[in-house]
Amino acid sequence: MIAVIGGGIIGLSIARSLRARGAEVTVYDPEPDGTGGAWHVAAGMLAPGRESAFEHPRLESLLEASLALWPEFAAGLGDVGYDTTGTLGVALTADDHVEAAREWRHQKLQPLTGSQVRDREPALSPRIRAGVHAPHEVQADPRRVVAALRRALAGRIVARRITDLGEVAADTVVVAAGCGTAALTGLPIRPVKGQVLRLRGEPGLLRHVIDGSADGRHVYLVPRADGEIVVGATQEERGDSAATAGGVHDLLRAALDLVPGLAEHTLTEITVGHRPGTPDNGPLLGRLDARTVVAAGHHRNGILLAPITARLVADLVLTGSDDPFLDDFAPGRNGCA
Repeated sequence: MIAVIGGGIIGLSIARSLRARGAEVTVYDPEPDGTGGAWHVAAGMLAPGRESAFEHPRLESLLEASLALWPEFAAGLGDVGYDTTGTLGVALTADDHVEAAREWRHQKLQPLTGSQVRDREPALSPRIRAGVHAPHEVQADPRRVVAALRRALAGRIVARRITDLGEVAADTVVVAAGCGTAALTGLPIRPVKGQVLRLRGEPGLLRHVIDGSADGRHVYLVPRADGEIVVGATQEERGDSAATAGGVHDLLRAALDLVPGLAEHTLTEITVGHRPGTPDNGPLLGRLDARTVVAAGHHRNGILLAPITARLVADLVLTGSDDPFLDDFAPGRNGCA
């Protein structure tokens, strides 16, 4: 028997992978029908090139490997909003352009003028200086993904909050509890607060994901087919769950500077979530002891990393496979022990 502690996108993806290979699995989730967890707030941008090599040098490789698994992962779940239109990176001012151009060069993206960007996305402001198109970046709707995973694991999810791994009757325990992993394992996983908005209007205002800078404020806009646009996200080294006027103002101001037509949309939701961060912002993947496996600390990339995390952990638990990625992201690595 294998127990998975945590019913977010990581825990559910691992459990589904284990079940598909014939294992007996129980998922322990304190809110199996609720909306807790970073997945509920996440926009679902699948963009591996936007991570800094100065945090964890092997993180981008892990992200790219997981992105390659996403088409099959999404197809196996049904309609989860998987969209391959791509991302437009945009810069509003000359200063924004200077900062953004460094990242665009790192990603080896071809520069576009402001008018070329607006040709691709006419709703963008005529003030935009420059941009790039990243066709390889895709998106999925995390809320749909989790709903599909829950359906696939019907009857295997138990509504129970685990506070001590000793109370779990299982041969193997996989801890995938996000920020809650710290209390269960002692590993250095911290909450990184993020505020996210959801707007709604007529479908079709935007086709691409917009990843932009406006007067030094970074914002992303993720359109859904039904007219919803996800606007995010603040990044604050805080553990509280309060939505703040300043956070909402900064997101809305940047969004409206980039796409003025959003002023006519309805503000339907303000949410606050907590990304599970680690000292180097890479995930913690692998054995903690003979019985316990950890899959947590995915920070900004829990949605993107779900498929490869599920594969790596299932291989480790069922076959003992020691993938090189597990060495790179071992729970006991420097700074994460």
